[in-house]
Amino acid sequence: MEQKPPFPPFNFDTATQKVQMAEDAWNTRDPEKVCLAYTIDTEWCNRTEFINGREEVKAFLTRKWEKELDYKLKKELWGFRENRMAVRFEYEWHDHNGQWYCSYGNELWEFDENGLMRKRYASINDLEISESQRKLL
Repeated sequence: MEQKPPFPPFNFDTATQKVQMAEDAWNTRDPEKVCLAYTIDTEWCNRTEFINGREEVKAFLTRKWEKELDYKLKKELWGFRENRMAVRFEYEWHDHNGQWYCSYGNELWEFDENGLMRKRYASINDLEISESQRKLL
């Protein structure tokens, strides 16, 4: 059985640890590694895209990081309860034309008893920025 500690129910320390682990994993930009944090049948809503299952997550992340170059992410815990969390995030990236963006928003997460993320709902906004406006270096 796959497990990804820490496990719910979360306390402040384990919730903060879980958020940091997610940030660290996503910053690897490795879809094979990142998708292992999610259940086989995970459900996502990412912007207007609905993603079902770990294989779709892997395909989504592959497309994402082919488009979003030099991606750098920061996550922050906003709240938690039992097996759920609310997370604020921002990330910076540039496209193939060199235009930089700051993407920011909120995520709602739900975990199974093995510490794998079962549901992820993300609301994301994109803001064009100049390279000199970057904060996440």
